[in-house]
Amino acid sequence: MGVSNKITALLNFTSLLCSIAIIAAGIWLASKPDNECVHWLRWPIVLIGVLILLVSLAGFVGAYWNRQGLLAFYLICMALLIILLLIVLVLAFVVTRPNGEYSVPGRSFHEYRLAGFSSWLRNHLTNSGNWGKIRACLAESDVCSKLSLEYVSVDQFFAAHLSPLQSGCCKPPTICGYQYANPTMWINPVNPMSDVDCSIWNNDPNQLCYGCDSCKAGLLGNLRKEWRKANVILIVAVVVLIWVYLIACSALKNAQTEELFRRYKEGWV
Repeated sequence: MGVSNKITALLNFTSLLCSIAIIAAGIWLASKPDNECVHWLRWPIVLIGVLILLVSLAGFVGAYWNRQGLLAFYLICMALLIILLLIVLVLAFVVTRPNGEYSVPGRSFHEYRLAGFSSWLRNHLTNSGNWGKIRACLAESDVCSKLSLEYVSVDQFFAAHLSPLQSGCCKPPTICGYQYANPTMWINPVNPMSDVDCSIWNNDPNQLCYGCDSCKAGLLGNLRKEWRKANVILIVAVVVLIWVYLIACSALKNAQTEELFRRYKEGWV
């Protein structure tokens, strides 16, 4: 195996490691309660990572055993996958840029306005066709039920750093003026007409605020927070993949030059 092929094989091993990081980020996203309920957002990153893994293996085999066909396949497919990953990254940044979060006096947690988030996310996740299934999935999860085990007193609860999903779905909006009984039971609203969600709140564990706009906003807030974290890993991975790809192209070109020179030298001799 020539020097250039050795370099290409090493570079493909590096891209293989990047694919593992991408798969890990995708699995982390898929494991979150909100992503478990939004099925079509669960696996695209994992799928891209697996494809990069397979293409990297093909490139490694092609470089190690000098299979030009596999190397050509690697270069074409890797270029397409990098472009696809860049598109996903740009889309993720665009749709997660708006933030409906706002602070509440006397509370450590934040609350969320649905109108503050991307219209694309609102239209695709919180429309009437999708929200029924998402709502049922959230009600079956332990997102809200575990709060009663973690917080006992009202002071503990108001000092808690709730996730956007918990803040939006497990309690009524603060503006309603409900009195705290426990994290998922609230009574006697002071301002029942101050927000449309005030009349929707229900102490039934299967209902709570799952039908509220604040719950929809909380879901989008959770997705935004998680995708922003995952994007850090994806950005590093895509930068490394681009550099690996460019160096691999140069190494492959050098390998072809070495092969032509070897054949010319053998023919000359």
